[in-house]
Parts: sequence; structure tokens; C-alpha cells
Amino acid sequence: MPASPTVKVRANVPVPLTEKAIETRFVSFAGLNDSKEHIAIIYGEPEKQDAPLVRIHSECLTGDVFGSQRCDCGEQLHEAQRIMAAEGGVLLYLRQEGRGIGLYNKLDAYALQDQGIDTYKANEMLGFAHDQRDFTPAVDMLTALGLTQIRLLSNNPHKADDLTKAGIKVTERVETGVYVNKHNASYLKAKVEQQDHKIKLT
Repeated sequence: MPASPTVKVRANVPVPLTEKAIETRFVSFAGLNDSKEHIAIIYGEPEKQDAPLVRIHSECLTGDVFGSQRCDCGEQLHEAQRIMAAEGGVLLYLRQEGRGIGLYNKLDAYALQDQGIDTYKANEMLGFAHDQRDFTPAVDMLTALGLTQIRLLSNNPHKADDLTKAGIKVTERVETGVYVNKHNASYLKAKVEQQDHKIKLT
């Protein structure tokens, strides 16, 4: 029987926020089920809160790093950082690019979307499910951190459902802001209409 996932290393990392740096702790893990290098970023002292705020954020190189406007990932990530810098929390950064299909396949999907195909149909045409992410590592990370009751920062009700089924009590789902522009409007509309994401587009 495999050992339970455990915290491997906690490293202090100052990250920029407006004009000053915020002290955070980057946490690595041993024994995660998919062997990927997922990390937790801890703001403040969430372990002292009854239900700390948690954001499960899937890696998006194009949005998180380069500020692509084809999605709202970068804006959601930065919003989570601002909120957690103020009130504490845990940001789980999962290495699941493109809803789990990888960076190159995501770019292939973008090329299909440029032809008027929505994000989910594009996945199907490439031979993938609508969403191939596995949130088991997030559950393992929370458990290793000793967090079994949280508030979830997400517009995706399926994340809350998956966590609840795995034994994490979600006391509240906190919706993120709406970051719509002319480049991502159809993408966000598909998320609302096909995956029931709670995004107020109008």
C-alpha cells in the first residue's frame, strides 16, 4: 500500500504585490498520486483558521505568465493572490495545463477555436474529454497540510463537488471576479453553458 502524501519542503518566498513583496511559503510534496510537481503557496497562517480560503488553480502558461486574454486564468490567479495576501489562504497550483491536455495540445485546440469551434468541442476533436484534470492531488495536498475544512475560491461547482466527495468539507464557494474581454467572451460563455460555471457575463 503506497504511503500517504506528505509535505516535503517549505521554503519562504517573497512575491511581489503592488509596491511591496508579500512573504509566502512554497510547499512541495512527496507521494502525490500522479508524481507531478504540484505546489502549495501559503499566505499568512491559514492553519489557524477554521475554514481557510483555498484556490485550486490549474497551470496556464499563456495566461499566468504571458497575460493571454484568450482565457481568464491570469486574472483569477492574481485576484487570488491579492485576496490571500490580505486575509490568508492556500493557493494550490496544479501542473495540469490546458484542463489536463498539455501545452502543445492546448495550442492545437486554440487553432481549432480560431475556426469558430468552442473550447470543449475542440478537445473532443483532438481526442480528449472536455476536462481531463484530476483533483486528487489537491485533496492529497490539503490533507498533508492538515486542512479538511475550507472555503473554496472558484466559479466551478464541480471542484467543490469533487472535494466534498473526497472528504474535504467545503463550507462556502466564493466566486471570483468576472474578467471578460473580446478575446475570451466565447470561451467564458461555453464554460457557463456547458459546464455550469458561475460567471455573471451580463
